[in-house]
Amino acid sequence: MMLAPVLCVDTTASKSVPGVITPYSKEGVDCVIMRENTEGEYSGIEHQVVPGVVQSVKLITRDASRNVAEYAFQYAQDHGRKNIVALHKANIMKMSDGMFLEQCREVAARYPEINYREMYLDSACLKIVSDPSKFDVMLMPNLYGDIFSDLTAGLIGGLGLAPSGNMGKDGIAIYEAVHGTADDLVEANKGNPTALLMSGLMMLRHMGLKSQADKIEAAVLETLTERKVITGDIGGTATNPEYADEICRKIRG
Repeated sequence: MMLAPVLCVDTTASKSVPGVITPYSKEGVDCVIMRENTEGEYSGIEHQVVPGVVQSVKLITRDASRNVAEYAFQYAQDHGRKNIVALHKANIMKMSDGMFLEQCREVAARYPEINYREMYLDSACLKIVSDPSKFDVMLMPNLYGDIFSDLTAGLIGGLGLAPSGNMGKDGIAIYEAVHGTADDLVEANKGNPTALLMSGLMMLRHMGLKSQADKIEAAVLETLTERKVITGDIGGTATNPEYADEICRKIRG
C-alpha cells in the first residue's frame, strides 16, 4: 500500500505589495510563517468526559517539531534571512510547547549565523502590529500558525494577497492561497486571485522554473502598482476575469 506524503510544514509569506496601501506600507512587511502542519490542537483527539464536559488533546511530538524547525532554519539560510523567532505559550503548556522549544533550540545551535529568539504568542501579536519590521521568519505549532497567518495577511491588505505552500520531504509540496478560496466571490467574479497566483509562483520556483515565475510576478506587480485594473477588496472595480486578462496582456508584452 502506498502511504500518503506527509506535508509537515505550512509556509506562508506576507510581504507588502506595491500599489496596495496599508498603514504599514511605508515601513514595509516582509515576514514568513513556518507552521507545523500535522498535529497540535488540530490532531482531532476529542472526547466527552461526562455530559456537558468535552476534552480536546493537544498532540506535540519531538519528530514533527524537529521537522518544522529544520525546515525553517534551512529556509532562512537558503534565502538569506538572519532572524527566526519561535512563538509559544510554554509558560502555560510547559510540556507540549516546552518540547517544541527544545527541538527549536537544538536545531538553532547548528545555525550560529542565524539569530534565534523566543516570544510568547500573545506578546508577538501585539508587537507585530506595532512594528512588523522587527519580524522575519516565525516558527510555531499548528494552531498558532493558523491564527497568526491571518493576522500577517491583514498587515499587507488581506487574505487575497497571501500565498502559501505545504511542504513535505523529498520535494513533495502542495501550494494554495493561505486559507483556501472564496467560492462565493469567485462565482460573482469578484474574487482576488493574487494569492493563488503568488502560490503558483512559489510552486514554479520550487520546480526550478525561476525565469517563468519572475516574468509572471513582474506582470502581477505592475498591474497592482498601476491600480487601473484591480479587484474590489484592494480598492478597485475590476472583476476577476478583467484583472486576470490585464496580467496576461502584460505577460504577452
